Amino acid sequence: MGPRIARVEGIQEFFAAGERCHILEVWQVPDDSLSIARVRVEPGVTTQWHALEGVTERYIIGEGRGRMEVGELPPADVGPGDVVFIPAGVRQRIANLGPGELIFYCVCTPRFHPECYRPLE
Repeated sequence: MGPRIARVEGIQEFFAAGERCHILEVWQVPDDSLSIARVRVEPGVTTQWHALEGVTERYIIGEGRGRMEVGELPPADVGPGDVVFIPAGVRQRIANLGPGELIFYCVCTPRFHPECYRPLE
């Protein structure tokens, strides 16, 4: 894979109704082993309990305040600059606690594919 610049212009954000969040796939290329998505959660919304089979995630919080629930850890408040590590197959969800949108980047290894998503509700 050679050097490149990925631009979000022209990429369409979509609402994932089952997950209760908006997703913009900013880096989902077949010749890379990871993917990156920007996730937007509206105020007062908690995403669906879910797990990713065979895919490890990292949430990098960009804006807003949330409450993260992952695996057997106690719920924890997260904010800008915080990173949440979510091993493959571990249950997770995040709630937007603030008056504005909660925005985070989700970095997946290997790349996310829809077949790995397992709803738990």
